[in-house]
Amino acid sequence: MLMLIVGLVLFLGVHSVSIVSRSGRDRLVQRLGEGPWKGVYSLIALAGFVLIIYGYAQARETPVLLYTLPTGFRHLAALLMLPVFVLLAAAYLPGRIQRMAKHPMLLAVKLWALAHLLAQSATGGTLADVLLFGGFLVWAVADRISVKRRGVAAPQAKGSAVNDVIAVVVGLGVYVLFVVWAHAWLFGVRPFG
Repeated sequence: MLMLIVGLVLFLGVHSVSIVSRSGRDRLVQRLGEGPWKGVYSLIALAGFVLIIYGYAQARETPVLLYTLPTGFRHLAALLMLPVFVLLAAAYLPGRIQRMAKHPMLLAVKLWALAHLLAQSATGGTLADVLLFGGFLVWAVADRISVKRRGVAAPQAKGSAVNDVIAVVVGLGVYVLFVVWAHAWLFGVRPFG
């Protein structure tokens, strides 16, 4: 469990520098330079990500059950996951989806985390699940509040309807790929049994 916690602290911590102090982040970038800052940031994020994967896998071997939900929550989780990949694609494709979601990647993270907390109905929600998915949910909510308070403008580029179509087609395609094959291959869990 310690590796999971350290990984979350590193990964979410480095992604929270602007939440804690935007001016502090800007001073670090100015002192180190843009390239070195991105390098350090990326190395810390990568180390955290690797520790999250390793720590979560370890924690799944000796689960600490915290809650159980009715099986129907898995269906709600699957429904919540539908827009996640569309929103991730829309984050990079200017269009109406991006403008309406304001910060589509943060919205995608919130939906992903909530869906995975609900999806634990079959086996029960464990401490590791709450730390991982709950941690990401809390971080995404805090980041969205921070973005709003800092006055960071949501994307305003008009974009095109074609980008929205691409986001929907690619997003739903990746969703189907994950449900049918990739989730089981990557994580050993089949979303639909």
